[in-house]
Amino acid sequence: QVQLVESGGGLVQAGGSLRLSCAASGSTSTINVMGWYRQAPGKQRELVARITSGGRTNYVDSVKGRFTISSDNPKSTWYLQMNSLKPEDTAVYFCYAQRFGWANSWGPGTQVTVSS
Repeated sequence: QVQLVESGGGLVQAGGSLRLSCAASGSTSTINVMGWYRQAPGKQRELVARITSGGRTNYVDSVKGRFTISSDNPKSTWYLQMNSLKPEDTAVYFCYAQRFGWANSWGPGTQVTVSS
């Protein structure tokens, strides 16, 4: 099993920055994809960014050029650096870990609020 805990959320003004962290414990050596989803009120959860164990990254179009995902070896911590934040980035952010043959593991979520 893999357990995840996010940190780094909070309230920030538009144009500001936040850095989210996800700390993983348990069978972290089996993780092959790490990433972040978010869910705004009344909206579906959407994939924000992901990074593979090989370092390949993907981003949703709305955050490209503003957000950066990175991870530490040995895949125990990953980050989401969020710059130039907009009110529409307001959501609960969840980190997740994907392991081959297992259901995704999820953190409890951290609130990000961007004021205009």
